[in-house]
Amino acid sequence: MIAQVLVGLIAALHLYILVLEMFLWQAPRTRAVFGTSAEFASQTKVLAANQGLYNGFLAAGLVWALWLGAEGRGVALFFLGCVLVAGIYGAVTVSRRILFVQAVPSALAIAAVLLGV
Repeated sequence: MIAQVLVGLIAALHLYILVLEMFLWQAPRTRAVFGTSAEFASQTKVLAANQGLYNGFLAAGLVWALWLGAEGRGVALFFLGCVLVAGIYGAVTVSRRILFVQAVPSALAIAAVLLGV
């Protein structure tokens, strides 16, 4: 139960990131979240939309795992592992904050899935 909630929350987070990066990248609130200027957001909107699409794929995989139920354990672990790696890479290359937004929650979800809680 806890594992399913964590997987669902991480899926929702990545759907939210998809919306920010694909559709709201140049909005003032989104720029504040990502710490970007209007000029930078304008110059990188296609790149951000591409990143948003990848976040959507992560969310879709996690939703698929939930839909499969107990048989989706392996699918959940694969996509959570992808989120964990992306979070660690982002923390090293972009901002340490990504470690706490993506990597730590995915690590907790992986632990919950492996423990079957």
